Amino acid sequence: MRNWRAGLAAGMMALLAGTSVFAADLPGKFPGVTIDAKLIGGQQYEPLYARITEWEKATGAKVNILSKKNHFELDKEIKSDMASGSISWCVGSNHSSFAPQYPDLYTDLGKLLPKEEIGQFVDSTIQASTIDGRLVMLPRAQFDVSALYYQKSLYKDDAKKKAFKDKYGYDLAPPKTWKEVSDQATFFANPPNFFGTQFPGKEEAINGRFYEMLVAEGGEYLGKDGKPAFNSEAGVRALDWFVNMYKAKAVPAGTTNYLWDDLGAGFASGSVALDLDWPGWATYFNDPKSSKVAGNVGVVVQPAGSSGKHTGWSGHHGFSVTESCAHKDAAASLVWFLTNDDSQKLEAANGTLPTRKTVWEWDIQKAASDPYKKEVLSTFQEAMKYAFPVPRTPQWIEISNVVYPELQAAILGDKSSKQALDAAAQKATDVLKDAGAL
Repeated sequence: MRNWRAGLAAGMMALLAGTSVFAADLPGKFPGVTIDAKLIGGQQYEPLYARITEWEKATGAKVNILSKKNHFELDKEIKSDMASGSISWCVGSNHSSFAPQYPDLYTDLGKLLPKEEIGQFVDSTIQASTIDGRLVMLPRAQFDVSALYYQKSLYKDDAKKKAFKDKYGYDLAPPKTWKEVSDQATFFANPPNFFGTQFPGKEEAINGRFYEMLVAEGGEYLGKDGKPAFNSEAGVRALDWFVNMYKAKAVPAGTTNYLWDDLGAGFASGSVALDLDWPGWATYFNDPKSSKVAGNVGVVVQPAGSSGKHTGWSGHHGFSVTESCAHKDAAASLVWFLTNDDSQKLEAANGTLPTRKTVWEWDIQKAASDPYKKEVLSTFQEAMKYAFPVPRTPQWIEISNVVYPELQAAILGDKSSKQALDAAAQKATDVLKDAGAL
């Protein structure tokens, strides 16, 4: 009852103040308030979280971080909270791929923050963060589309260049197509000490990589009728790419257990030639304190498939405020603080792509005197041209959860690609039928 009354009071205050709670003053003052939060974890996120103490000093409030997990584990925890009716926390990490499945969990930030502040974000990210007319999250400096990192020294070795041309009939250069990635990854691989490439092998991560390869091969994940359409010839070609890389031992044997942090650590260890990965790793890869390939990193636009289309699975991270939060005003202030100009400059300096317009301008100016940063930024600006989101269905994550074990089965050789995709399509169809989407 106490929490209900507190929530009602907070709601009435917001109503009386109008739709822009902080129009006059951000971040505001909230002495004695504690905001419980569940956040995505990982080394690349820690510099931003270190800023939380600044918000606490400015507002008089405290932040209690209940969880720091990768987004797949965080998603499971959030769904468990929803199922048990125990949403007692206020701020949560969110992502454009995950957001559609939480239709009633998060509040409309458009009613809590000034319109002029929301207007500072890149319009497309605000649109992608808006579901059924409600702004359910503020985008952080984490717009994600993957480009191809590579070890530059491999392409300067005269002996390798000659051997490669003798074998494949064309010059060794950073790849522009996924066929070239296949050739080069196989050529460079020397297991168990060195691998040509790598990919995540479980959860939504492998389903997303399969999805973008499917698009690059000219296929579609869901047809116009909303039914799974990935068990097609294009789908087989797409999945065969992963199967063939695994069979050729061009990727680490444990790849079916890998997620994003494993890939980042793998490329930074110097044991991987080519790595399709996110912009957030750029600074980490080129920092001698964290990476053995520092000073030896190049990056090119993600390759194209046989259809001529590039891979480009994309999305963005953000922060949301729960509908049940008793202190929505303070929670919205925290979310704003973690996505404001200073926070985005901090994250962008580490290689991520900003989602605020002025920070893009700042980032471009800053890159002018840093050749590596300039290369990264220009490459990812080009990569963004080919970006596309996941299918806009609330069942995307649930579908991923039933599809990825079938993808694994094909990669490990337990099923043919066609058998795995047919089984995955049936399971995905069942998910959509159970949800009433078919």
